[in-house]
Order: sequence, then C-alpha cells, then structure tokens
Amino acid sequence: MLEKSVIITAGGIGKRMKSTLPKQFIVLGDKPLLMHTIELFYEFDPTIEIILALPKDWINYWQELQIEYDFKIPHSIVIGGEERFHTVQNALKKCTGKYIAVHDGVRPFVSQTLLKLCFDSLQQNSAVIPVLSIKESVRFLSGNKTEALDRNHYKLVHTPQCFHSEVLKKAYLQPFHDLVTDDARLLEQMGEKLFFVESEEENIKVTTENDLRIAKAIIASKK
Repeated sequence: MLEKSVIITAGGIGKRMKSTLPKQFIVLGDKPLLMHTIELFYEFDPTIEIILALPKDWINYWQELQIEYDFKIPHSIVIGGEERFHTVQNALKKCTGKYIAVHDGVRPFVSQTLLKLCFDSLQQNSAVIPVLSIKESVRFLSGNKTEALDRNHYKLVHTPQCFHSEVLKKAYLQPFHDLVTDDARLLEQMGEKLFFVESEEENIKVTTENDLRIAKAIIASKK
C-alpha cells in the first residue's frame, strides 16, 4: 500500500467564471491552472498517488494540454460525477494510499508547509480539515431581520481535507443528500471527530473572474 493518495477534483465547467473554457484549464502564468495544482502535490511527495477527476467531455482536451505543455507528472484520470460527492466516490475506487487527501483542482496555491501540516496531523487524527479565520464582520439575514454574529465562532473551510483511507471510504458508503458539500460533512454525519488546522489566505479557490485576477497577481509576485 502506498502512503499517500490525493484526489484532485476538477469537474467544474466554468459557470461562475462566465467562460466557455472550464476554469481549471485557464492559463495562469506559463501553464494551465490545473497543472500548478498537480505540481504542488508532486513537489511535496513524488511518490504520491494522484487521481484526477475531470468532466468526461474534457478529458481529451486535458490530454492535448499535457502534450502542448510537455506535462509529464504521472496521474490517473477518473470521470467526474453529477455532484462532487459522486466524483470523489468514483475516485476512491482507484485510491490505494494509507492516507487520502481531497483537494480542489482550482486551489493552485496551497503551500508545502500547509500540506505537511495536514498530513503530519494524520498521525494523531483520522480527519484533518484546513480552515481560515474570518476577518470581516459577519451578519445573519432572515427576511427583514438581521443579527450580528461573533466571527470567532465561524471559519471558512478549505482543502486539502485529509483522512485515513478506511475512514473516508466508509464515509462514502453513505447516501448522498443536498447538505453534503464536502468530505468533512460526511464524516461528521457518522460521528467521526474532525481536527482543524489553520489554512492560509493565499489558498484561494479560483471560481470567479475576480478570483482569477487575484491568482494572476499571486503568480506575478512569485516570479
């Protein structure tokens, strides 16, 4: 058994980006965004098993991009499902690692430090979730009523979410429902304890045009 696997979910089709090209394939700096993301995990551990989930209609395009950009990092491809839940469920069938990370393909700036923290924390915990503290004021709105909330009680949930293999695979035996937005929610449903680590502001998810502008600025700052 390998020590580590990562499922990189890249099943989006670019609706929020208002682009005909899915956001994971948009060129960021000198290569498509998705290649940046894959490189981060390969740099962290060249032996990691990389499982890439893609929309069925875009697999050939991805293969053409690999040739165009001479991209040779080894990885397996699975077809994305109707929802993120089904995508991860499909990918888990190929995972052989003792530990499994699930990461958004459009988070191309997770640091090596955060990756190490997440995987190292699996030595003492079965589920490790990176979260980011909120700096802005938070307010709950319901109809005509509004209420200020204590932001210290709320966190933004990021990826990679990391797990012991047997725990994550057991979680995905549960049926899908609309409240399942990430892997942590599934584990919580079956009573598994979650361990939280602090994420990074730079670990953004590129889903909108403004996110892309921020991503381009980050890339430019690294050169």
